[in-house]
Amino acid sequence: MELMSDGRLLTTEEIVARLRAALEGVGVALPSLGVDPVSGASSEPFALVTLGRCNVRTATRLAAVLEGVAAGGDEGA
Repeated sequence: MELMSDGRLLTTEEIVARLRAALEGVGVALPSLGVDPVSGASSEPFALVTLGRCNVRTATRLAAVLEGVAAGGDEGA
């Protein structure tokens, strides 16, 4: 779970959905994105998020988006 600025708690599933939507918004799809099944089933309150594997084209697109953001650009908009 993650605490939002408005005080609301998000579940790991909600965070994964938010990340998936944000990535799709900039043209990046991570097919294996999801909640790690081992940590998600444990008593640990903060499950891990599995980013998974992707092909070279997706990795290149993700790198370009991150480089654009780091440079102060608006690569994804």
